[in-house]
Amino acid sequence: MKSIIWFVCLFWSLLAASQSVLPEVQRAKVVDELLKERLDSLLPVLMDRAGIDMWILISREYNEDPVLRTMLPATWLNARRRTILLFYRDTSKGSIEKLAVARYDIGESIASAWDKEQQPDQWSRLMDLISERNPAKIGLNYSRDHNIADGLDKTDYDLFMEYLPAQYRSRVVSAEDLAVSWIETRTEREMVLMAHLVEITHGIIAEAFSTAVITPGVTTTSEVEWWMREKVTALGLDTWFHPTVDIQRSADQLEGHLYSFSNRPEGMVILPGDLLHCDFGITYLRLNTDCQQLAYVLKPGEKQAPEFLRKALADGNRVQDLLTGNMKTGQTGNAILATALTQGRNEGLKPAIYTHPLGTYGHSAGTTIGMWDSQNGIKTRDGAGYPLNPNTVYAIELNTTVALPEWKRDIRIMLEEAGFYGVNGFRYVNGRQTELHLISR
Repeated sequence: MKSIIWFVCLFWSLLAASQSVLPEVQRAKVVDELLKERLDSLLPVLMDRAGIDMWILISREYNEDPVLRTMLPATWLNARRRTILLFYRDTSKGSIEKLAVARYDIGESIASAWDKEQQPDQWSRLMDLISERNPAKIGLNYSRDHNIADGLDKTDYDLFMEYLPAQYRSRVVSAEDLAVSWIETRTEREMVLMAHLVEITHGIIAEAFSTAVITPGVTTTSEVEWWMREKVTALGLDTWFHPTVDIQRSADQLEGHLYSFSNRPEGMVILPGDLLHCDFGITYLRLNTDCQQLAYVLKPGEKQAPEFLRKALADGNRVQDLLTGNMKTGQTGNAILATALTQGRNEGLKPAIYTHPLGTYGHSAGTTIGMWDSQNGIKTRDGAGYPLNPNTVYAIELNTTVALPEWKRDIRIMLEEAGFYGVNGFRYVNGRQTELHLISR
């Protein structure tokens, strides 16, 4: 607990000094400290849970395994030549070895275990390390269902199996559960950072959906999108996808472009009476956000959004509640999806749910709860799906279709907020939208 308090104090003092985000040198320090904690404390727990005592990750420069990439120190922007990591968990000793079959240490946590002058063949050295430890299971990163856990390329797999002594070949297993749990699990320190990332994200959206950026009758949706990109760049951050801003208004029909990137109208002029929607996320300190919020452009004489739009937003919040209320440890995404959709329909709502893991990657690995074009569940190898685990973060992404007699049409209330699922249940990382942003003339 003292270490967590120390970290929080350090982080906020550094943040205050920089006024917005940390300078690069301090970012590197935080990233490496988080990585060390994950490798030393989290990884042994995850290996025990997965029942894998040896985990081997192999990548070549510019063709990195998505999991291995998260294990590189802050000053390593890519793997070097062929990078091989070996983690060995000895439960009888309570120890974990973190080795690199490389000519140099990989940061402070992963020690070099190869002297090329003594053993010129990198693969032979790897086989020596395996034989010396005699693992019961050797986990490799291949997976049909989880793209992020499928980072071992065919060339390296074939070479590995060619060199591997015959007695160990039956011990090779997919490390998909271990790889996914490494990607999805967040530490206490990371959640401190995650809350700040979401706060920054909310702040940028609030500014974008204001008269500081939008002049009704003049500003276009594309101009707001590019303002958001420029804002992120000015802060020294990155976006992991191009933001989108779209409009629903009384004169239009409900169009499929509200789901689609391919036929979304560009450059629409924002007018009084419009319901605006944005989709926006940032990357910082190896974490990502993903957020969708709504704004209303006030007409002359209006002080607030019409009651029917406020009620529609409340319907969207209700779908959020139904979804998050069904998030229970061990439940699969398909089971959570089916229950939440049924409850929503029974209440007269028209929900669609497409919630995904969030954190190390924007569309991350873990429990997927629907896709916008797969509302009957996600097909997986075993037919069940990956179960919900604690200490994980999700983009609570969904919509509900609402009939508006006042506009003589349907609209979609599309929402997305970062949520944390822990041992005590679900909570939003930095709150959620329950009132429309208002843009005056």
